[in-house]
Amino acid sequence: MPKRTKAEAEATREALLDAAEVIFLERGVSRTSLEQIARQAGMTRGAVYWHFKNKSDLFHAMLDRVKMPLRQLLDDVEDPERPRAPLESLRLATLHALARLQRPRSRRVHTILFHCCESSSDVDILDLHQKLSDECFETMVERFQEAHRTGTLVESVEPEIACRMLMSMFLGLMHEWLRGPDRYDIGEIGPRIIDTFFERITLYPTAGIGTSSAPTESSGSVQ
Repeated sequence: MPKRTKAEAEATREALLDAAEVIFLERGVSRTSLEQIARQAGMTRGAVYWHFKNKSDLFHAMLDRVKMPLRQLLDDVEDPERPRAPLESLRLATLHALARLQRPRSRRVHTILFHCCESSSDVDILDLHQKLSDECFETMVERFQEAHRTGTLVESVEPEIACRMLMSMFLGLMHEWLRGPDRYDIGEIGPRIIDTFFERITLYPTAGIGTSSAPTESSGSVQ
């Protein structure tokens, strides 16, 4: 392969990932070959192997373009100079995740992740889902435990139970909406569901619940 500049190589890689999104969404992961992805991008299969070891490697690179760990979402909504109560931080981070889900690229990739990954595909989707779930739980339960220690989580709800409730609610909302996005406006319904949950589990709800929102999306790319 001729020597290319770093910018050209990166552009090729991005074009292949864009093509993978299209084909995975149309055909499903297991029914898509690397050759089909290459053709969609107007390239050869050799170009795919130049950037990715196999389909699984390509799939994870596609996911990395939209995946944002919960810890990073929390960092985005927290100000070190003015720390928030743990439940308020979790509420805003959840709203932030919901806003990101509605971006076109994030919506496509999460649709592939939840609805176009068959168990027989090259990607171990069950293992991937479990790892993502475990990562989210570890971060989330820390905040619920902190809320329990500081007396802001209602006594009738254990931190682990609150964590499972929020994860089940958010993942269920995401899964259902991605299956039929035109059925309702998740940008309007989702925040109301999230705020209602936090109102019920917060011993001393902040005045902002139901009115404040996640960080505003930048005016740049919303892919």
